[in-house]
Amino acid sequence: MKKLVTALALATATTLAACAPQVESVSAVQSEVREPVTILVSIDGFHPDYLDRGITPTLSGLAEGGVRAAMRPSFPSKTFPNHWTLVTGLVPDQHGITANRMEDAGKPEEPFTMATVDPYWWNQAKPVWVEAEEAGIRSAAMFWPGSAVPWGGTAVRYGPVTDGILPSDWQAFSMQVSNTQRVNSVLDWVRRPADIRPEFLTLYFDTVDSAGHDGGPDSEEVNAALRDVDAHIAMLVDGLESLGQPANLVIVSDHGMAATSSERVIALDDVLDSSLYRLVESGAYATFEPAEGKTSEFREAILAEHEHMTCWAKQNIPARYQYGTHERIPPYFCLPETGWTIARSAPTSSWTGGNHGFDPFAPEMQALFIANGPAFHDGVTTPIFANTQLAPLLRQLVGLPQAEAGDPLSGSLLDILSTSD
Repeated sequence: MKKLVTALALATATTLAACAPQVESVSAVQSEVREPVTILVSIDGFHPDYLDRGITPTLSGLAEGGVRAAMRPSFPSKTFPNHWTLVTGLVPDQHGITANRMEDAGKPEEPFTMATVDPYWWNQAKPVWVEAEEAGIRSAAMFWPGSAVPWGGTAVRYGPVTDGILPSDWQAFSMQVSNTQRVNSVLDWVRRPADIRPEFLTLYFDTVDSAGHDGGPDSEEVNAALRDVDAHIAMLVDGLESLGQPANLVIVSDHGMAATSSERVIALDDVLDSSLYRLVESGAYATFEPAEGKTSEFREAILAEHEHMTCWAKQNIPARYQYGTHERIPPYFCLPETGWTIARSAPTSSWTGGNHGFDPFAPEMQALFIANGPAFHDGVTTPIFANTQLAPLLRQLVGLPQAEAGDPLSGSLLDILSTSD
C-alpha cells in the first residue's frame, strides 16, 4: 500500500478546479494546500502479531508502507497506566496513574476508577495535548484516557473545573459511541477551516480489548473485532484522502493479551488467612494492605514461596519494572506467571478468556506500533522499544520541545523519521 499521505492536495485541487469550478464551496475546501496533522490512534489490546492473521489489510498495508515495531508496555501492563505513559513519556511510578484502580491518602473516600476525571489524580505529569495547547497548537481528543480531565485544575464540589487545560475539542468516553461515529468526529474536526482545525488529534478504539477479555486472544470474537477496526481505519484513511489532508498516523496499543482460564487460577483463600489483609486489586496481579496489627504476620505469609506467583514488598519489586516508589502503590504486590489469575477463591465454574497486566517483558504483553505519513521512512521494521519513547516522538512530530523529565527521543526511533536524513 502506498503511504497514506502524499502530496495529493495540490493535484486534487487542480482537478476539481477544472471539472467543477461552479461549485465554489467544495472547490474552496479541496483547493487548500494543507499542512500535515498528527493523529495518534490507540487500538486497545492489539497485539502486534494480530497483523499477521491476514484479516487487517489496511493496518497491514500501513505497516508495510511505513514503520512497524512492537512496543514494550510499562508496568503494570494495564490500560490507564500505559495510555498515560504513551502521552507523557513517564512510567506509571513517575506519572502517578499506577493502576486502573488506585487509592490515595489525600482522597481516602474517593478511590480512583477508570471514570475518574478529578485533576488531583492526573496532575503529576503533563500530557502532550496540554503541552500543545500551551504552545498555541490546537489539539482534539476522541476518547483517550485522561483527555476529559481539565489538567492542572482543581475540582470543586459543584460546577465545572475552571482552572485546568483541556484539548480544544474533546469527547468524554462512552461505549455507546460507535467506531463509525468516532472516526466521523475526527474527520469533522479535520474538515474545519484552518484557524480552528486541530494539528494534533487522538482516536481510541476499545473493541479489540473487550473481545480479547471475553474470548481470549485466539478467539473468533477477536478476529471479528480486528476486521471491524481495520475497516474503520480504512474509513479514516479514505476520509483524509478525500479532504486532501496529509497526516502522520501513529497507531499504537497499550498492551497485548494473554489467554486465561479457570484452570490457571491462584486462590488466595488457599494460601493466605483473609483476616491478615485487605485486597486492593486482583486479577493479572494482586496488591494488598496488611490488616491493622497484622503487618508482621502478613509479611511472613505473603513473602513465602507460592506456586505460580511471586510476591514482594513494594520497595523490593525488581528494578527492571521501574515500579514501587509511588505512594499510590499498595505496600505488597504479587505477580503471577503470565496467563494465571489471582482471585480471592477458586472458580466455581469453568471459563476461558484473556487478560493483561502481566510482566511487560512477556511476549504476550507486547503492544502495537505503526507509523505512516510524510514524516516517516517507507517499509521499515524497527526493534522493540519501550513505550516511554512514544511521547518524545509525538513532540517531534507536533513541533514541541522535548520534556526535561523522561527519556529523550533516541535510538531506532530517530532513524524512522524521514526528516532525520
